[in-house]
Amino acid sequence: MDITVQWIKTSWTKQSRGGEAAARRNAAPVGFSLPQVPSGFAHFVQMSERDGFEPRSSPKDLCEIGVSLRDEGDRLRVLARVEPLFGLPPRPRRPPAVRMLPGQWVRWQLNYRFTSALGIRGWSYWLDTFNIAYSPVDQDVFLSEPTVIVDECGPVR
Repeated sequence: MDITVQWIKTSWTKQSRGGEAAARRNAAPVGFSLPQVPSGFAHFVQMSERDGFEPRSSPKDLCEIGVSLRDEGDRLRVLARVEPLFGLPPRPRRPPAVRMLPGQWVRWQLNYRFTSALGIRGWSYWLDTFNIAYSPVDQDVFLSEPTVIVDECGPVR
């Protein structure tokens, strides 16, 4: 089973919810060219407000990725896991798993919001973007249009 995974985690605070900071955050890419990544690993890209949304990448073990991947013979079953559940903004029920044929790829996005236990610090937010391809791919596959898009982003107020 040939699977390529790219996980992009973008994080910010209320300071990036408007103006120039929000424009920088909204301009952050949802796909990157793939570097050489060892088998069994994903391409992990982290972008945060404190770094000006500059991408920082590293390999990440597939076991640490918030996605369930299951080979079903001629298809790959993909379902993003919600971690942690308490960080989800309100949204309708979750979509079903995506079943992909070889040569297809999915972009799955989930967002979260958090506050401190006592509400002392303001809200913080993050967006997980999972780009997953089923079959051998070239390094720029995630710069193109996906076969399937699953947008699970809810309102973050």
